[in-house]
Amino acid sequence: MTPGRRSSTFTRLLRHGFTDPSAAERLLDSDELAPVRNDPFLLEALGATAEPDLALHGLVRLLEAQPGPTARRELLDTLIAAKPLRDRLLGVLGASAALADHLTRHPRDWEALVTYEPRDLHPGVEEFERGLAQATDPVSLRVAYRRCLLSIAARDVCGTTGVAETAAELADLATATLRAAFGIARAAAPDDAALCRLAVIAMGKCGGHELNYVSDVDVIFVGEAADGADEGKALRSATKLASHMMRICSETTVEGSIWPVDANLRPEGRNGPLVRTLSSHLAYYQRWAKTWEFQALLKARPVAGDLELGQQYIAAVEPLVWKAAERENFVADVQKMRRRVVENIPAAEVDRELKLGPGGLRDVEFAVQLLQLVHGRSDASLRSGTTLDALQALAAGGYVGRADGSQLDEAYRFLRSMEHRIQLYRLRRTHLVPESDADLRRLGRSLGLRADPVAELTREWKRHTGVVRRLHEKIFYRPLLDAVAQLAPGEARLSAEAARERLVALGYADPATALRHLEALASGVTRKAAIQRTLLPVLLGWFADSADPDAGLLNFRKVSDALGKTPWYLRLLRDEGAAAENLARVLSAGRLAPDLLMRAPEAVALLGDGDRGSGLEPRVRVHLEQEILAAVGRAENAEQAVAAARGVRRRELFRTAAADIVDSYGTEANPAEPDQGALVDRVGSAVSDLTAATLAGTLRAVVREGWGDTLPTRFTIIGMGRFGGHELGYGSDADVLFVHEPWEGVDEREASEAANKVVAEMRRLLQAPSADPPLLIDADLRPEGKSGPLVRTLKSYAAYYRRWSLVWESQALLRAEPVAGDEDLGRRFVDLIDPLRYPMEGLGDEAVREIRRLKARMESERLPRGSDPKLHTKLGPGGLSDVEWTVQLLQLRHGWVEPGLRTTRTREALAAARSADLISTEDAETLDEAWVLATRVRNAVMLVRGRAGDTFPTDGRELAAVGRYLGYGDGHVGDMLDAYRRTTRRARTVVEELFYDA
Repeated sequence: MTPGRRSSTFTRLLRHGFTDPSAAERLLDSDELAPVRNDPFLLEALGATAEPDLALHGLVRLLEAQPGPTARRELLDTLIAAKPLRDRLLGVLGASAALADHLTRHPRDWEALVTYEPRDLHPGVEEFERGLAQATDPVSLRVAYRRCLLSIAARDVCGTTGVAETAAELADLATATLRAAFGIARAAAPDDAALCRLAVIAMGKCGGHELNYVSDVDVIFVGEAADGADEGKALRSATKLASHMMRICSETTVEGSIWPVDANLRPEGRNGPLVRTLSSHLAYYQRWAKTWEFQALLKARPVAGDLELGQQYIAAVEPLVWKAAERENFVADVQKMRRRVVENIPAAEVDRELKLGPGGLRDVEFAVQLLQLVHGRSDASLRSGTTLDALQALAAGGYVGRADGSQLDEAYRFLRSMEHRIQLYRLRRTHLVPESDADLRRLGRSLGLRADPVAELTREWKRHTGVVRRLHEKIFYRPLLDAVAQLAPGEARLSAEAARERLVALGYADPATALRHLEALASGVTRKAAIQRTLLPVLLGWFADSADPDAGLLNFRKVSDALGKTPWYLRLLRDEGAAAENLARVLSAGRLAPDLLMRAPEAVALLGDGDRGSGLEPRVRVHLEQEILAAVGRAENAEQAVAAARGVRRRELFRTAAADIVDSYGTEANPAEPDQGALVDRVGSAVSDLTAATLAGTLRAVVREGWGDTLPTRFTIIGMGRFGGHELGYGSDADVLFVHEPWEGVDEREASEAANKVVAEMRRLLQAPSADPPLLIDADLRPEGKSGPLVRTLKSYAAYYRRWSLVWESQALLRAEPVAGDEDLGRRFVDLIDPLRYPMEGLGDEAVREIRRLKARMESERLPRGSDPKLHTKLGPGGLSDVEWTVQLLQLRHGWVEPGLRTTRTREALAAARSADLISTEDAETLDEAWVLATRVRNAVMLVRGRAGDTFPTDGRELAAVGRYLGYGDGHVGDMLDAYRRTTRRARTVVEELFYDA
């Protein structure tokens, strides 16, 4: 051969898929392959394997391991003469390094692949039991198990069996192995065996007849006393047998292990007894079992031991399984379990996780099991433990659309094939797609992807996971639309009763009305109806994730009826995923946000623009004032001007409420905001700024209408209470003081009349009946309260405070801040009151006692009759009043010397007190947590009920909606109330120490 030129063999090896032709040439030139090195069939067969280099290397090792030249010649002759053996043996060697190792250790086991008879093509439990019959100890059982596994793998890699048949064979082999292990355990302890009856129930993939190559085999043990035996002794004996059987399969020997036997699906998990009687199992399932345990029992199947007892167990638990969908929060529990699985995947692995990751095998299995549990109650054809069989039955019955079912079937088969081939290589339990090109190339070729295995595999894998991600939740909702839509000929539809069952399982209280809404939204052949049919399956899932799915669907229909003819509405929902999810959250979270939206549905546009919806970012006060003042300037009269200002306020209230709901619930793209204090501050600042801007615009409109550009007196509005503290909630009134100062040369009486007319007109216009919510102005914190004049001059305020001011008024002025009107007058008012609210040397002892007396009287007199004091957010122990009075007492005592305390905001003042060492960090955090929680509850009540309230709702759905807003899932209302009581109880302890000096 000319130097530098490659041999023809080298070129042929490259063409046949070898990645290291030089090494392959050396192996072909070895003494072991000398008789067949030029055989064209051998090279062709090697090239057909998943990894030709691996297959050739394994073949040489197998030949080297033969006991002598005769055995080696026999293997080669059979290999060349018998194509079935050639394909099977080389196929296994090219796909599994672990089985090549087994063949090297047991060089005559290749003979198990020679037979090619019909019964060998589809073996069952009986055939595998014969294959394991000679095993008498754990080591020989492992050898026999691998020999049987060899034949399953050979049929698999050669395409003789599909992925479903392979999984069924693996489950049958596991059944035979459990029986053999149980037999070995019984033989080792005949006295224990005589005392008890023991049934082995397969669970999980083994029970479902769809096992992997390497997987835990999940089991449950049921034991009973043999005739005449003591039950306690019998259960101890059964436990010994069960434990020994598990060790026989699980422990590592010189031949490795078979697979772990996992009994953690039993009642109480690893904390419960390994073996229970049938009656004990039933007692647990009837009283204590969680939803996921009934979901697991879908796959229960007796496989070993006392099969009659096993069948009795199945007959006893089966009725409980099919009642599981009637449990409260059933769908939410199943979906929560799925989310928890995904959350526990390490971030570095989630994109390669074939089983548990998004779009993975578990998504298909959960979706199928959910549908089985809902509809299997009334349709026994759905009661299969095998995923693909159940999926086929669901499609045949119309519970899943045929096209969706077919796509999921195809995706599941492909992903399971990937899982099988990944595990087969090393016979290791893994669900991670490999990262190296060599592994991906072997995996792709094993699945028949030969042109560009790595690229083709990646493309197909991503395509199938995309299908699963798109369908696994929609599959639950889409048939609800088919139930009310026109279907193609031959397409099965969900029956009215089945649709009702599914809606009830989702939490809909009125399924008949829900179906009518779906029919109105999705029926017809218009483009609008087609888009709705695309959107609704996802929206129904988001509605079901709320406390009131019925309200969510009803509100969506109302918005769609109002906006359905506008060109942008459905396009926004279809093309911006965030907009659709945000809308679903907002429409199903309570009454306030939907009511605000219905008055001007075009505000839906705020929900778009990016993942969170940049349209939901709160607007700063200066921009709000600019917009409102511009609208006022364009209006023809005060009525129109204030109507425009109230319209802006309504839209901005919706923006704030929608952002609060979305941040509290979280979305698929962004989890819920963990910082509860940030949520409270955001709402308080946004609503307070909006109120201030609305008052500024209304003041401008009233002055312009009555006096032109200039009022006869300077006029300013002072925010008080929560308004001055930037802590307004959705249902808060605007507490204010009105201050005026006549211009030079203007009669004081004329100025006072003008100021009073301004106030009266502002209140009238802001409270006038309208589609927009009213803004109530409360001036009761003024000097002399309701008995005093509504508006005073700055001099009058100065005279009053100098002569008559009481300590409670100094306390109230801690929250005073100018919010609208003449800025200079506002600053001078602040200068006037600062000595009152931050008195030099602090408060005297008598003033402190007076504040404490006022607080105690308020607690006893103002709490509404019949309400639970411990759940009253404002006046209850550890509630808003407790925290605020404690902080304000610190401000009154120390504000003169600590500049940080000179703020109108409760949380800022509390933080300043902590920085000044006036309160410990722990106590400050306790008070802050209670204040934030009570504020969040008040906001939640307003969002849910549409009207303000200081206590938790009594209606179950409303209470659940408050819980959902606060981060508590379905069924955890009790936990929410307990947490509130616990948090406020701790805060009250701090209040008694700091405020009352207890």
